[in-house]
Amino acid sequence: MIRVVLVDDQHLVRAGFRMVLDYQDDMTVVGEAGDGAEALRLLRTTPADVVVMDLRMPVLDGVTATRRICAAGPLPRVLVLTTFDTDEEAFAALQAGASGFLLKSVPPDDLLKAIRVVAGGESVVAPRVTRRLLDRFAGRLTSGEDAGPGAHGLTEREREVLLLVAQGLSNLEISARLQVAEATVKTHIGRILGKLGLRDRVQAVVFAYESGMVRPGEPS
Repeated sequence: MIRVVLVDDQHLVRAGFRMVLDYQDDMTVVGEAGDGAEALRLLRTTPADVVVMDLRMPVLDGVTATRRICAAGPLPRVLVLTTFDTDEEAFAALQAGASGFLLKSVPPDDLLKAIRVVAGGESVVAPRVTRRLLDRFAGRLTSGEDAGPGAHGLTEREREVLLLVAQGLSNLEISARLQVAEATVKTHIGRILGKLGLRDRVQAVVFAYESGMVRPGEPS
C-alpha cells in the first residue's frame, strides 16, 4: 500500500485528489496539509511514501518544504503537482530534491501512474517540461572532461551514460545508442547514482547541469 500525503492550500483540490487516490487498491491518503509548514509537522508523526506537493502556498512554499523533506531522508519522496507551468519553478523543485514534476491538468491515470513510479524509486517529469528545461538550462552537452570534482569517480562509460541521461534519453534509447543491453544501462545508472549520492535520474540531470558536464545558455 502506497501511503500518500496531499499538500495543497485549496481544500477542494485535496478533496478531489483524495477521492481519486483512495479509490485505488494500492494507495491510501494518510494525511493532508494546507501549506509546507503544516506538511513538515504532519510528516514528523505520519509515515508516508509519497508527498504530492503544490508549489505556491502560504506560510511555507512547496520548494522550501520539498528541500527540507528530501534532506531529512530517502522517504517520503516528493511529487510536485502544480498549476503553474514555469521553468524556474520546475527546475527549483527538481533542485530541491523532487522526484517528479507534473501539471494539475494531467489526466487522473497519469497522476496515479506517476505516484506509483515515484513510490517505486524512479522519477517522472512531464515530457514537455523536461525538454524545455533542457533547452533553457542545458543548451549544450559537453565532454565529461569538464565535469566537477564529484564526477571524477565515474568510469568513462558511466560518464557517457550520465550525459545521455542528461539529454533526456530513456534506458531503451541509451541501450540502442551504446549498443548494449537495457539491463546493462540500468546497472550503469544504479552505479552512477550510488557513486554520486543521488536519489534518481532527475537528480542526475541536475548534477550534470551543476557540475559543468552540461553548460546552460550555449548553442548546441
